[in-house]
Amino acid sequence: MIVTPVHTSCRRVLCAARPNADAAMHIFKVFQLEAAHRLPNVPAGHKCARLHGHSFRVEIHVAGEPDPQMGWVMDFADVKSAFAPLYERLDHHYLNDIEGLENPTSEVLARWIWQRLEPRLAGLDKVVVHETCTSGASCSRSSF
Repeated sequence: MIVTPVHTSCRRVLCAARPNADAAMHIFKVFQLEAAHRLPNVPAGHKCARLHGHSFRVEIHVAGEPDPQMGWVMDFADVKSAFAPLYERLDHHYLNDIEGLENPTSEVLARWIWQRLEPRLAGLDKVVVHETCTSGASCSRSSF
């Protein structure tokens, strides 16, 4: 897994309630994964209907109060551990073959990650998926 700089995503998908909206601190960890996909629901002749791949960047954001003793919201290693099973399922795979990703747009992928990560990562606040360096989608708790 590679940590890379953060860029702003272009499209947004809203996914959950907002219990951490007033948290004092937001942390994030960035992962890079390689995966192939095609978009089966685009119009005939659309370039995304053809099999292609991306170097996806996924940002996992957590919100909360820094622990007074430790000085952090959460150990980044805990974010990495929580995301690891999803990373293994996605990296170097054909996304369309994964249950729930039959139409693997950035929006669908962001929501898919959120739904599987939220139960195991306390304070999850946002998932950002970059399919290119200029395009992506986010699923954010604070959007509600």
